[in-house]
Amino acid sequence: MMDAHDFPSITQLAIPFFVLAILLELWLVRSGRAAGAFETRDTLTSLLMGAGNVTAGILLGVVSYSALLWVWQFRLFDLGLAWWVFVAAFLADDLRYYWYHRIAHRCRWVWAEHVNHHSSQHYNLSTALRQSWTGLFTGMFVLQAPLVLLGIHPAVIIFVFGFNLVWQFWIHTETIGRMWWPIELVFNTPSHHRVHHATNPRYLDANYAGTLIVWDRMFGTFVAELDEDRPRYGIVRNIGTFNPLKVAFHEWIGMFRDALAPGLTPGQRLKYLFAPPGWSHDGSRKTSADLKADYVRRNPAEAGRPGLPGAGAAGGALGPEAVE
Repeated sequence: MMDAHDFPSITQLAIPFFVLAILLELWLVRSGRAAGAFETRDTLTSLLMGAGNVTAGILLGVVSYSALLWVWQFRLFDLGLAWWVFVAAFLADDLRYYWYHRIAHRCRWVWAEHVNHHSSQHYNLSTALRQSWTGLFTGMFVLQAPLVLLGIHPAVIIFVFGFNLVWQFWIHTETIGRMWWPIELVFNTPSHHRVHHATNPRYLDANYAGTLIVWDRMFGTFVAELDEDRPRYGIVRNIGTFNPLKVAFHEWIGMFRDALAPGLTPGQRLKYLFAPPGWSHDGSRKTSADLKADYVRRNPAEAGRPGLPGAGAAGGALGPEAVE
């Protein structure tokens, strides 16, 4: 029966590698042999978030998998289990991940579950384990439904995504600089992903790739890391806590508090749920687009550089009073 495939969990098999790699990086950083930073409480929070993510996957993963199995009965094709199907599934799901990741940064509903991954102000291998507990509730697994309809079994999709997650683990580091240029051209690397985790205005909403950075290059969201603008990590408004419960749920609580505030129109309530993070009905907060525009107004010579709007998009003519 085609609904009963049993593939190994790549991420579970990789756990010993994750542990050894974190310990090696910690030793290299603490001994001064490599760049980077660790903070004990921050690392512990990341590890607890990772454990919570595994637990949530065990308890709730059956829901999304069962939903995709239900979709499987409506498939247009059945591509089977040939080797090329796994390659095609990996590429298609990597593209799916790019769009999921892009939506997660542009829609507060999905950002509410993804923000915890960005909440650390450090960037090391333990940060890779700071994963969501609430991904199921966003409903974004529906992005995998087209792959199922095209004949890729849900078990194959889950299996190949494990390789994607393993790739994304090792790029969370400052100990590796830029790599050989063909690798930087095609693949997501530590340099590219440092950009994604940075709060510098030019780096916001960039480099959404999972494994292949070619998607960002194709869709105009690629920004290169600059030596003169080193990444600053965290989120625009850091939450200042190491409590994993607050890390996991703070944005959900804030989002619903905003959406249920008195005196709002129905449209404003919906925007608090689905508009980009930072949107507010009274303009008291700033989206990433606002932050980029503000930066260009203060630094007009930066207008139009990768990741930044042109002078016109930043608010028109810039006078000397705009320069920092």
